[in-house]
Amino acid sequence: MSATGTTGLPAVSRAEYCVVACAEAWRDAGEVLASPMGTVPAIGARLAKLTFSPDLLLTDGEALLMADTPAVGERPGSVEGWLPFRRHLTLTATGRRHVMMGAAQLDRHGNQNISCVGDWSRPTRQLLGVRGAPVNTLNNPTSYWVPKHSPRVFVEHVDMVSGVGHDRAAAAGPSATRYHRLPGVITNLGVFDFETPDRVMRLRSVHPGVSLEQVTAATGFGLSVPDEVPFTREPTEAELRLIREVIDPKGLREREVPA
Repeated sequence: MSATGTTGLPAVSRAEYCVVACAEAWRDAGEVLASPMGTVPAIGARLAKLTFSPDLLLTDGEALLMADTPAVGERPGSVEGWLPFRRHLTLTATGRRHVMMGAAQLDRHGNQNISCVGDWSRPTRQLLGVRGAPVNTLNNPTSYWVPKHSPRVFVEHVDMVSGVGHDRAAAAGPSATRYHRLPGVITNLGVFDFETPDRVMRLRSVHPGVSLEQVTAATGFGLSVPDEVPFTREPTEAELRLIREVIDPKGLREREVPA
């Protein structure tokens, strides 16, 4: 970040646009548990907590609810509650949590794969396993963070369904669709949602410096693209100072999304 913007601060980096986009996923979320998975989502959740979503609940990544908002990687200075795994599962099952997960694969309907790559009977890559993805997607809002947008991640059909997409939830019936919600997908190239009549992935915005051609070339299926694609919003000067001086003074965001 060598250029200087109109505020006198260094110009906004791609990673910082990603942070702001992740923070927006928790805008006006109320008193719910934010569960960010990844460095940039963790910074985004803290930014939301310190600005437009003050009621968000944040954990230390283990079993404590934090009363303050420490820098990423630092221990909380104050603790407001104990959140062991069984209570965390209760929040998940009752919808009082908004998780932002990663994905090895995502398809146009929002089906996510974090389990394996290749044929189920003989996969070429073994990944995390299904883990809590089905419960997450069927019980509480689930967004996705992909730091490297590529056709290997955004595929026509996932090899294994871990997180449930709109088509499979609809096929399973009302018990699956009642609380199913995929607010959006944030990547190093742009922001996406499923706000189309057939609930397929739509390009919501591109980050400044990214072209529509870059996004479509990096996506292994046909995206729904509006006639006019806006840029991801600019962070305010106050938000930039929070990101750079309070939440992530070590610049960990730039390692996950290099300039």
